[in-house]
Amino acid sequence: MAAAIAGTLTIAGLATAQAGQDGVSRASEGSCSSSSIASNLLTIDYLNGQLNSGIPNLTTTHATAADASYVVASGADHAVAHKVTLGDAGYVSDGAPRSESATNDVHEGKFVVGDKQRYEFSVLLKDWKTYVTGDSESGDIIFQGKHAGGNSPSFYLMTKRNSIAFRSPTLNLQATVVADFRPHLGEWMRFRVDVSWTDDSTGYYKVSTRMPGESQFTLRQTYENVQTFHPESPADFGYLKWGLYRPGQTIEKGDVPTRIVYHDDIRVLDLSQG
Repeated sequence: MAAAIAGTLTIAGLATAQAGQDGVSRASEGSCSSSSIASNLLTIDYLNGQLNSGIPNLTTTHATAADASYVVASGADHAVAHKVTLGDAGYVSDGAPRSESATNDVHEGKFVVGDKQRYEFSVLLKDWKTYVTGDSESGDIIFQGKHAGGNSPSFYLMTKRNSIAFRSPTLNLQATVVADFRPHLGEWMRFRVDVSWTDDSTGYYKVSTRMPGESQFTLRQTYENVQTFHPESPADFGYLKWGLYRPGQTIEKGDVPTRIVYHDDIRVLDLSQG
């Protein structure tokens, strides 16, 4: 893996973050089946302790609360935290309760029709209140591949009750990729999404996970022959968002008042040579 990455461009440096409570790198040690054909385009590892990880034009959050987005110590370096408290205007961004970082103004973090890319990220659910029967079933979006211009996301990963699901709203696709995250609360979980971005029905999504204690990724869901750059959301490009988006949630409806999520080691890799 190191040999494959050595000559490639990376915005935040080539060092793999050693963040996380277990102090173990969340880069894929034994899961580089495509390492010979994947080149690193962008690494956001928060190693330097900065909210933008030293990357100019990285969106950190549009929410105004002082703690809507902040850097936390994590293992040997740092991670980013996003917090949303319902009913507080300081945690509202673009008209909804959310706080997210984004690559909308970072060239290496954008995608267009014809790209084949891999997205990896690590997530930790911090002090997360779990679902019990009778609670609100609203989900929290933690990572998105978003079409520019206020359009719908092409895909996202979300907590749903006590599971994590992958969803493509424009294609009406949904699959559970972590059946029960409760054994891993307060631990780093790693996700991988491979996408072939097409404006016809030749694209694909491939979703994998690497849970705490696992040395390799496990493929959880594949959707082939799908239109990933969908005309329902016309845009010249797309980009990534990570953090916490709580669509349609309110205290009045019984949703959890405050949620916090950590992210680290976000990567974009080019798969086009394969």
